[in-house]
Amino acid sequence: MKRNLKSVPKGKLQVQELNRLIKSYDVIGNIAIIRVPGSLTSQSSIAAKAIMRTHKHVKTVLKQVSAVSGDFRLRRLEWILGEKKTEVLCREFGCIFKVDLAQCYFSPRLSFERMRIARLIQPKETIINMFAGVGPFSILIAKYSGAETVYSIDVNSSAVEFMKENIRLNRVQGQVVPILGDAKQVIVEHLQNTVDRVIMPLPKKAYQYLDYAIMALKPTGGWIHCYDFEHASKGESAVEKVKARVSEKLREMEVEYSLPFVRVVRHTGPGWYQVVLDIQIRRRR
Repeated sequence: MKRNLKSVPKGKLQVQELNRLIKSYDVIGNIAIIRVPGSLTSQSSIAAKAIMRTHKHVKTVLKQVSAVSGDFRLRRLEWILGEKKTEVLCREFGCIFKVDLAQCYFSPRLSFERMRIARLIQPKETIINMFAGVGPFSILIAKYSGAETVYSIDVNSSAVEFMKENIRLNRVQGQVVPILGDAKQVIVEHLQNTVDRVIMPLPKKAYQYLDYAIMALKPTGGWIHCYDFEHASKGESAVEKVKARVSEKLREMEVEYSLPFVRVVRHTGPGWYQVVLDIQIRRRR
């Protein structure tokens, strides 16, 4: 990528500007999404052409023009180059996912994390994915573990429709159960005291819904994989700050717990990090 971007004619983009653009794109299937600094907006088409030269399979380049936000985790996208589309098929560890990037959230940067979780699942486990999106966590778990059932909940009706299609494409019908609704309401009404493990891949809301995740676990306890965003200034640890906040909430809920694994999943912006906590609940109130 760096070589191709630096082949752009001199005078159009300076080296410092190129370096800023190199880190600012994702490739999802045959669509690339770039994040262009405001000062370089006029150079978007130059970056798009360089990306398409580098990634020969890319047919569309879109520009992200807003932050990911809201309960649906959506971002506003603008077409720059190639085919005018936002729907794409992408592959991950032998699974195939269909997604409309304008209607549903999907991040290729969580690929390793999805497989890490799948490899932790024990045979015959029952699982809830509280914020399932189009199903990548749930489907990888179904394909690569002996999980019995993965209840996959999302509040976005478009995401749930794509999830149903992805369940069919990956032949995990019956193992992955798609559910449209707010995870806390679904758990309260249908899934209390039923599962061995809960996955919460929606930072910020995961912390808010932690008590419902515990409610879903069997009385004997289980595992929760909780994702959060944390800011850390120089000299601070994002991991330690998240651990302290989650530990305080768990103590208030009077559960016996441990945090055997906590790590930074990725850097998301200046001083900001996405962190995952693997929480073992041994005893519930």
